[in-house]
Amino acid sequence: MRRWDAQQVARAAGARLLRGSVLGVDGPLQTTIDSRRAGPGTLFVGLPGEQVDGGSFAAAALAAGAWGVLVGPDHAGGSLPGDGSPGDGSLPGDGAVLVTDDPLKALQQLATAWRAQLGAKVIGVTGSTGKTSTKDLLLGVLSPYRLTVASQANFNTEIGLPLEILAAPAGTEVLVLEMGMRGSGQIAELARIAEPDVGVIVSVGPVHLELLGSIEAVAAAKAELIAGLAPGATAIVPAGEGLLDPYLRHDLTTITFGPGGDVQLVSEGDTRVEIDAQGERIGFEVDFTQPHLRHDLLAAVAAARAVGVQPGGRLELALSPGRGQCRLLPGGITLTDDAYNANPVSMRAALDALAAIETSGRRVAVLGDMLELGPDARRYHREIGAHANDTVDLLVTVGPLAAVMAPDFHGEHHHAADAEAAARLVPTLLRSGDVVLVKASNGVGLKLVCDTLTAVTTA
Repeated sequence: MRRWDAQQVARAAGARLLRGSVLGVDGPLQTTIDSRRAGPGTLFVGLPGEQVDGGSFAAAALAAGAWGVLVGPDHAGGSLPGDGSPGDGSLPGDGAVLVTDDPLKALQQLATAWRAQLGAKVIGVTGSTGKTSTKDLLLGVLSPYRLTVASQANFNTEIGLPLEILAAPAGTEVLVLEMGMRGSGQIAELARIAEPDVGVIVSVGPVHLELLGSIEAVAAAKAELIAGLAPGATAIVPAGEGLLDPYLRHDLTTITFGPGGDVQLVSEGDTRVEIDAQGERIGFEVDFTQPHLRHDLLAAVAAARAVGVQPGGRLELALSPGRGQCRLLPGGITLTDDAYNANPVSMRAALDALAAIETSGRRVAVLGDMLELGPDARRYHREIGAHANDTVDLLVTVGPLAAVMAPDFHGEHHHAADAEAAARLVPTLLRSGDVVLVKASNGVGLKLVCDTLTAVTTA
C-alpha cells in the first residue's frame, strides 16, 4: 500500500499488529501465499490448507526478507498483550507480523482497501464460456486509452482475485477481474471483494451441473454479479438471455450485446469488423476470425464504453495460455491450443472455428472429457461427436467420457485412454498441412499433447 505503515496495513486487513509499527511500504504491497516467492517488499499471507497450514512458513518468509507476514495466532511467534495467543517470540528478523483469526478474510479485506485506494474503475467478468477471452479482449481494447491491469490465467477465485487486486500498481485506471465459480455464493463473494463498477456476464450454459444441477441454477449463480453491483453501476448481459431476466435491476444501467442487442456486429471481413454500439459505429482491425471471439468482442466494447472509453482501430489480442492460441508449427501443421477448459458450448464454438480455417490438409480434433456435467454428461459428449461430423476429418478422443463421441462420428477416429497415451498417439497421425484443435477440461491434462506436438515438430 503506497505510503501505508504497518499499522495502517493491519487496520485495513482487520488484523492485529504484533510488531513492526514503523515499517512503511513504498509502492503497492506485493502479496503472496507462497513462501518461496516471499522476499523484500512482499507480504506473506499464511492460509490454512487441507494438508498444510501456510502460517507454518512465516519464519521462512521473514528469513527471506519479506516486509511482513499475515498469519493466524498459532504462527505469530509472540503474543499480544492480554490476548492469550501462544507464541514464543521466535520469528526471525524485524519484519512486520500481523495476526488474525481468519487470514483469508484478512487478505480479502486488504484487497478491498487497496481497490479503494487505487480509485480505478473495476470491471468484473464472468460467464459459462468466454470470460477469459473477454478479459483478454478488454485488455486489448482498453490498453491504448487507459492504464489497464487484467487478471492472470486462473487467478479468479476467492484467493486469486484479491491477490490480483493487490498486485495492481498505483496509477491503475481500469482493473479487469475475471470471476470464476464452482458453486452458488462464490460470485457473490468475489463481487463483495472487488466492488465492480461494471459487471459482465458473457454467457450462461451447461457448466458445473454436477454441483448446481440445472442451467437455471447456473444462471442464478452468474447473476450474483448483478446482485453485487452498487446502484448506478452497469450490467452487461447477452441479448435475449431470458435466464437472466429475473435478476436484472431497475437501479442499474443494463446493456445487452449480440444479435438484436444494444451492441451488435453489423459487418465483418477477414481483418475488419464494424460494430453498432448503441447507435454509434465502431470499426476494428483484428487478426482473429473465430466467431466466438468476435461475439465476445461485443461484450468487451460494451464494458469499455461503460468506463468512458470509446475504442476502435487496431486491436492487439493476446489470449491467455491454453485459451485458443493458434500457432504454426514446423512441418506445416497449425495447432490451436484450447486445452485449458471445455464445456458443450465452448466445444461447439471451437469446432465451428476449426471448420472455418482454410487448409490444404485435414481438420483434426483432439477432444478430451468435458467434466462436471452431471448425469447428462454422456448425452452432451454424444452430441459433440455428432457435431464434429460437419467440422472434422480426423477425431481423436481422450478419456472415458470423450469415448462416447465416437459412435455418432462417421469419419476417421482414434481413442486414447488418457493424456499420456494421446501425446504418444497424435504425433504419429499428423501430416503436413493439417490443422489441429486440442480441447478438453483442464483436469484431462491435454496441455501435454500441445507441448509434445511443439517439441516433436521443432526437434
